[in-house]
Amino acid sequence: MEHFDITVIGSGPGGYVAAIRSAQLGYKTAIIEKYDTLGGTCTNVGCIPSKALLDSTHHFSDALHKFKVQGIEVGEVQLNFKQMYDRKADVVLKNTQGLEFLMKKNNITKLHGTASFVNNNQVKIVDASGTETQISSDKFIIATGSKPSSIPGIEIDKKRIITSTEALALTEQPKEIIIIGGGVIGVEMASIFNRIGTKVTILEYADYLIATMDHELGKTLQKILKKEGVDIQLQQSVYKAENQGDSAKVWFKDKNGTEQTLQADYVLMAVGRRPFTQGLGLENTSVKLTERDFIKVNEKLQTEAANIYAIGDVIGGAMLAHKAEEEGVFVAETINGQKPHIHYNRIPGVVYTWPEVASVGATEEELKRDGIAYNSGKFPFSASARARASMDLDGFAKVLVDPKYGEVLGVHIIGARAADLIASAVVAMEYEVTAKDMFTMSYAHPTYSEVVKEAYMLASGQAAINI
Repeated sequence: MEHFDITVIGSGPGGYVAAIRSAQLGYKTAIIEKYDTLGGTCTNVGCIPSKALLDSTHHFSDALHKFKVQGIEVGEVQLNFKQMYDRKADVVLKNTQGLEFLMKKNNITKLHGTASFVNNNQVKIVDASGTETQISSDKFIIATGSKPSSIPGIEIDKKRIITSTEALALTEQPKEIIIIGGGVIGVEMASIFNRIGTKVTILEYADYLIATMDHELGKTLQKILKKEGVDIQLQQSVYKAENQGDSAKVWFKDKNGTEQTLQADYVLMAVGRRPFTQGLGLENTSVKLTERDFIKVNEKLQTEAANIYAIGDVIGGAMLAHKAEEEGVFVAETINGQKPHIHYNRIPGVVYTWPEVASVGATEEELKRDGIAYNSGKFPFSASARARASMDLDGFAKVLVDPKYGEVLGVHIIGARAADLIASAVVAMEYEVTAKDMFTMSYAHPTYSEVVKEAYMLASGQAAINI
């Protein structure tokens, strides 16, 4: 039986980063993955392929709606659905090949198969052929991630009632699609299909889209998506979905209890994700689960078994690839005797619609709930020279600042390149840079970043001075 210092179960962003950092620190490291390729949900059927399609459909939409006014004559614009999806697959392939290279470069032993614990110190691995091997390890890091959730009574059959995984692998463009859930996955998938001419309906239970973010972001995104043709119905409770052969049908009620039905080629379930612990053999260890079936960990991300750690979606919190990556590094360095830290309220969230949505820190709703005083500064992209030049006028940057010391409490952006702009806000919060510091330093002109600068100025009581 081969023995390792650290063994990582799961090769998603948290897992492969944990393995690489462990190997860098000199540990004999193994990583176990049940699928043929490394990278987990994010690389194979989540973040990466969806961003490839979001970029492709963005270009297609620009060709249809923006090129002509910019003086670009391209003739009849046509969609090659297969080529679009083929390019997405190639992007995924390049990323998985990159991960294979990193495993070899760092001398990490890669084991393919389904892992389950025999006890706190051993796991068995069963590969696709049924062959079983066992290994032992001083430390284990569980990074098995999550899988799509559904609504009680609705079965995801992966044929007509599907998740984003199946939507990212379609062989032909649907004419109509119903998306259950207006969170991050729901609005991103809505953007992809709406841009290429599919009729999209979002049914969301909450009062807002992307309801976990600052509500003003969700309200603004709703207006933009509706303007682009997405049918958005809020406060809708879906209770039944049925595969009807060549289509799917849903039953739902509004807040007044009025029942309705809708039918489309596909019903896409985007109501969240749940931890994946099935078949891990945790019952053979000291590891415990929470009431919601997440793996229970302490502040060191250590389970009830002192030598077993868990990271990423499987322990709950924000289900973000970069959150899992931070935790992967954290655990490897903790095992190494270092004293790393993670400020969870300084981990940004991003929605890759267009315009993009990005947020870090406290929302206005949270500050009001907790009775925390704050000043707000908000500046629109429509007043930005750079946004005007690129025809990206939708959205705003909003900064929430402590009125006494100028501490940045939260930054919320909906607008062009918000995903990149949020990084400077994370720096401000991580290193306690004041709002005044953030607007008195120089910003290149014209750039989208000036929108955030002006928001800092307004939150600090100084009038905006730029366009």
